[in-house]
Amino acid sequence: MDKPIREARGARLAVSLSGTNLARASDYNQRVVLQAIRLSPETSRVELSRTTGLTAPTIANITRRLIDAGLVKEVGRLQGPRGQPAIQLTIEPLGCVAIGLNIDRDHLTLVALDLAGQVRSRIAQDIAFAMPEDVVAFVAHNLESLLAEAGVGRDRVIGVGVAVPNDLGVITLPGRPSDYDRWAGLSIPALLAPVMPWPTVIENDAAAAAIGEAQAGAGSPLASFFYILINSGLGGGLMIDRHFVEGANKRSAELGLLPDATNPAQGAVVQDIVSISALLQMLKEAGLDIESQKDIRPADPQTDRVLERWVDLAAKALIAPLINITCLIDPDAIVIGGRLDTALLDRLIARLAGALTVTIQPPMTTIIRGALAADAPVIGAALLPFLDKLLPSDAILMQVGR
Repeated sequence: MDKPIREARGARLAVSLSGTNLARASDYNQRVVLQAIRLSPETSRVELSRTTGLTAPTIANITRRLIDAGLVKEVGRLQGPRGQPAIQLTIEPLGCVAIGLNIDRDHLTLVALDLAGQVRSRIAQDIAFAMPEDVVAFVAHNLESLLAEAGVGRDRVIGVGVAVPNDLGVITLPGRPSDYDRWAGLSIPALLAPVMPWPTVIENDAAAAAIGEAQAGAGSPLASFFYILINSGLGGGLMIDRHFVEGANKRSAELGLLPDATNPAQGAVVQDIVSISALLQMLKEAGLDIESQKDIRPADPQTDRVLERWVDLAAKALIAPLINITCLIDPDAIVIGGRLDTALLDRLIARLAGALTVTIQPPMTTIIRGALAADAPVIGAALLPFLDKLLPSDAILMQVGR
């Protein structure tokens, strides 16, 4: 029996001989034009033709279809030096929205993202090791108010993106209940279908965060970057030539599971130190009554000593992986984000930068803080339905006969 073809979202033309047909090329051109309009406050059909290289009749046909679909609108004329002023076009932000859901081991976030890439509404809840029924209840309780605040009805929802850590029910973290393994092998689209009856795309949370930063954050001006997500666990995402590299088994950039030679514990991995779970465990072991980051008081000398120790250990655990990333990938930057407290994240970045400048190696790439911070995974998740249905990607041209 032939091995089934895996239709990866990030498939590249360079590794495929698939052709395309007129209908798919037309769809792709429409996606390109819509993206060009999204990226400009206002633009004209003449400018779109210059930007995309498409002919004036093609631009006219595509923009008419986009206006009829309610995704683009005309906003008046731009007065030029001569001749007929050009009609200006802009995106219709509420032409459609996508819903993003981030399921983490200590946190749930739900957002409605408009076509312009702006968060219209957001609802979050801190909950330790939410079970499947807890997630369904969270969505069911908050969905209508989320859409009402966004100013749209259900008919404007294009789809749902869900960001979730790999091995959600398998990886052991402090405080994990024994029955949390119910998440292992569970179909999240099937779980959510009764409360969110739209097409659902599932992605690893660090990958979604990298996509979010690439589309709307610190990674948007960068051709290539490695993203590090510090949440309850530790993850990574790799962007090369503005393209997310997911790997043969969709497990690329598993930074948290790399062996940690700086930790004397047998079988230690980087995530055992570089994670919010590890930080909170360290604070508890120091006798501090701290259940979440909200309880941390850096001004307290005892607390700050623990924070300083964690920063030191986390930096040591990350130095070797960051050197490997620089030597093997040579990205434009390493972007670090997640729900780690911003001040603490800045301390970690400063400690890493200082340590790496004295390490014998090729020039170290820049380390920067992610712009989307805690919401990078959920914003990236909400972008996925747009990327699948409306915006351009190389995979669209190659999925012939899908």
